[in-house]
Amino acid sequence: QVHLVESGGGSVQTGGSVKLSCTPSLYTSRRACMAWFRQVPGKEREGVAAIFHGDGMTLYTDSVKGRFTISQVNANNTVYLQMNNLKPEDSATYICAMGDYCYGLLPRHFGPWGQGTQVTVSS
Repeated sequence: QVHLVESGGGSVQTGGSVKLSCTPSLYTSRRACMAWFRQVPGKEREGVAAIFHGDGMTLYTDSVKGRFTISQVNANNTVYLQMNNLKPEDSATYICAMGDYCYGLLPRHFGPWGQGTQVTVSS
């Protein structure tokens, strides 16, 4: 069973930066999309960013475009999420996930899921 382990979360001030990482225990080319989601209590899980290993295509939700960058190290398939110019509304548990394709960042198409890493942005 594949496990995804996230790290890099923490507390920052508005305008600060955080870099998250996600390392899978196993990776197959079939599960070609790696993605980051975020979740806040009382709200739906939101797709943040995804990268497709086949061609390097990336997807971002509109609210993070220009601020967040997803990247992947092919050697070990570790996926990073560089988050700059953070805002209080970015505060959430950030969760890494895998999918066969990126599926427009729709959560129901992804799995397995990591346990998440907390990011808190103070105002």
